[in-house]
Amino acid sequence: MRIANLAGRAVLLTEGGAIDVHKASGGALSCDPQELFDHWEETRPALAALSGEPLMYAAEELRAPVPRPRQIFAIGVNYRDHADEADLQAASTDAPPPTFTKFASSLTGPVAHVKLPEGWVDWEVELVVVIGRGGHRIAAESAWDHVAGLTVGQDLSERLTQWSGPSPQQFSLGKSYPGFAPTGPAVVTLDEIPDPADLRISCTLNGETMQDSRTSEMIFDVPALIARLSAITTLLPGDLIFTGTPAGIGATRNPPRFLTAGDELVSTIEHLGSLRTTFS
Repeated sequence: MRIANLAGRAVLLTEGGAIDVHKASGGALSCDPQELFDHWEETRPALAALSGEPLMYAAEELRAPVPRPRQIFAIGVNYRDHADEADLQAASTDAPPPTFTKFASSLTGPVAHVKLPEGWVDWEVELVVVIGRGGHRIAAESAWDHVAGLTVGQDLSERLTQWSGPSPQQFSLGKSYPGFAPTGPAVVTLDEIPDPADLRISCTLNGETMQDSRTSEMIFDVPALIARLSAITTLLPGDLIFTGTPAGIGATRNPPRFLTAGDELVSTIEHLGSLRTTFS
């Protein structure tokens, strides 16, 4: 299934268009996309059985597929090549990756226009995990059973705010300006993905490739991240986990390169789709 948010209504995306979840279920399922994930174990079987007449839609009508998660986790330095380019210690068993949050007010959809704040705004394409079944102390061996699906994310970052002040720095604030968390175009369930542990991940800026890697290059993979996070805090249905970015960010280029008005950023993960973000 490809579960999306079409102008505020929950839909299933198909090759022929979008099926309205509430209408196709005869009112049994909520029209609110967030409700589907907040009650995932109850709604998934009904979603899988839905059929209906798909309607055409414009990509610009799609919004963040999980619009109001109760928790958003974000992982830093989780690709070795990104650690190398940033001259940072790579994550390891003895030095796990830094964890921060992106505030929910920064979420936006797959086709979005973002007003740039003052400073140095950078890009970070990321695989985003959507939790379906919550839990505390989830074993890595069963972690995929807790995943509702995967989607594409951008961890946009204003570096001056992020790096300001003494340690610890202001990661969460620097990554939570309005529109700094594009997600979508849909939450894709694992049965739609040949190998959810190995997906090509890339982004282009004005048509030029900035990042190009595979999610199998993550140091802590999805099960390890779920196990680590849930060892400390209870994961909730509908939570999002931004899993880190590969090499190719703007801050580490020589000279550094940051987003400017008029830029177009396209973020893509195979089998999941693309985000298109423009800036002013």
